[in-house]
Amino acid sequence: MSGIVEKLTAEGSGESAEFLNDIVKELWPNINAAGSKMVKEIVEPMFKTMLPGPLATLHFTKIDLGPVPLRLSNAKTTKSELDGIKLDLNVDWVGKADIELDADMIPALGVESVQLHGRLSILLCPLTNVIPLIGAAQISFINPPVLKLDFTGAANVADFSVIDDTVRKVILGIINSMFTLPNRFLLKLDANADYFKTYHYPLGMVRVTVEKAWGFGEEAKSSTRKLFNKLTRAAPDCYAKVDVGGEESWKTTTKNNTNRPTWNETHDFVVSDFDQCIKVDVEDEDVNGDDEVGLAVTTVREILVAGGSQELPLVHKGEETEGRVSISCQFFKYVADAGSLTASDHKGDGRLSGIATILVASAFDIKGQREDLKPSVVVTWGKTQRFQTAIKTDAPGTDISNPAFDQAFRLPITTDLVGSSPDKFRIALLDGEKEIGGVDIPFASVADAPDKILQQKFDVGNGTTVRASICLRGIVPGEMPQVALPDRRK
Repeated sequence: MSGIVEKLTAEGSGESAEFLNDIVKELWPNINAAGSKMVKEIVEPMFKTMLPGPLATLHFTKIDLGPVPLRLSNAKTTKSELDGIKLDLNVDWVGKADIELDADMIPALGVESVQLHGRLSILLCPLTNVIPLIGAAQISFINPPVLKLDFTGAANVADFSVIDDTVRKVILGIINSMFTLPNRFLLKLDANADYFKTYHYPLGMVRVTVEKAWGFGEEAKSSTRKLFNKLTRAAPDCYAKVDVGGEESWKTTTKNNTNRPTWNETHDFVVSDFDQCIKVDVEDEDVNGDDEVGLAVTTVREILVAGGSQELPLVHKGEETEGRVSISCQFFKYVADAGSLTASDHKGDGRLSGIATILVASAFDIKGQREDLKPSVVVTWGKTQRFQTAIKTDAPGTDISNPAFDQAFRLPITTDLVGSSPDKFRIALLDGEKEIGGVDIPFASVADAPDKILQQKFDVGNGTTVRASICLRGIVPGEMPQVALPDRRK
């Protein structure tokens, strides 16, 4: 686990953040109150939809984050691509919390301590000449953070294991969906800040090839602790699961009955930060539950600096084994070139040829009674790509007839999707579940727009408009900026 934490949080040439820790210490009672309220409002409703069986009734009866504040370190400030400020820093919290939970049909339990480790990225932009000088702050973990919960209560040890794994998975899922790249939590410091000027497009795409793995069978045979139970009667049936940052996971095919699986399978991942981790989890497929063979971790930066290829050690339950897995990686940058979207080099299962990014800023002049309106915007492309903004409701300080959504949606593009007759984009405005207007935008209208960006107020009917932007990008091989690797000795 310590090796993974190091990968998640390491960055060279950082500065001390003691002055920030002094501020956090003074603000901790306020952070405790606000954080506790946020946990209850966001996490508790998710329990009902994401936890199985009796655990779905789990709810908080007390939330106190305790007296120990989180600590910030290894701060690094750079200029962002949009002439803003990018602040990266480690977040480490070993908190003495006092959290109590209850549920139907299971004993009450509590959480007496929480550990959270990760590297946070804060984007401050756009910069303005008007106080507060910064239009918005966007907060995200570069990689999914490490979370550990210590439970107490009347449940037995076996129950703790199930509860720990399940609850922690839900909480991490919520964190990743809101605060882990490519997702950023937007906090507007200036109500008039333009969302189009705050959004940072992805850096590019990495084409990851999982080549082969070896050595773990020999290690298991020489160790008193077997890596998998069925090794004595058959070689494992191995597949590799790959994660890049918080992007959607991908799995290779399974290679049956072999200690030296060879895959040579490729998948494309969008990259938002060069310090996003590439995790390769080699598993032994089994009808009674898959067994972990070993986990390998690198970063996009490290493998590209290494020339695009690495042989990585497999770690099993925190211990390095003799097992190894080899992967290769190619980086592509996004360009305003629609021609690359149909290039034969990018054809094939798991390969992308580009990306469409749709930003939904706001809607204007929605008709209806304020207290009844529940507007949202749905973006679709073809029959399979569908995205929906958060549903807005009337509240003090909210102009429900002219709501701000400030959400981004990414539509992966493959060569077969942009053939002779690409589907139209559609932007529709909903009130609850009912569509009250929409507009179809031909693919060619975006491809022919200046810099391949179509940005305007789209008329969805009945005098109502939706301010949105559609950006089209193809890919070409690119070079990563020459930045030195972190010095692990620091």
